[in-house]
Amino acid sequence: MPGVLVRKPEGAFYMCIRLPVDDANAFAEYLLSDFALAGETVMLAPADGFYATPGLGRDEARLAYVLEEPKLRRALACLAAALVAYPGKVAGAAKG
Repeated sequence: MPGVLVRKPEGAFYMCIRLPVDDANAFAEYLLSDFALAGETVMLAPADGFYATPGLGRDEARLAYVLEEPKLRRALACLAAALVAYPGKVAGAAKG
């Protein structure tokens, strides 16, 4: 997905991803209240709460991947569509 950065997980059932958004908290709210793709959306945890340093993780989210592969593929398609539609994108985000 353009602008999304991910490190390969090392044994966990979740991953933190950097998103091309201005605020992951606002993006999470957008996903739950204003966005759907074929009647579905994605729920993610903004990552700023996982950092002790204020300001870190503001553009990151934590995703769990404990579902079956077909559901994960649908979730990624939904996330990609939401990032295209989201009004709070970061201008000039890097290609991911």
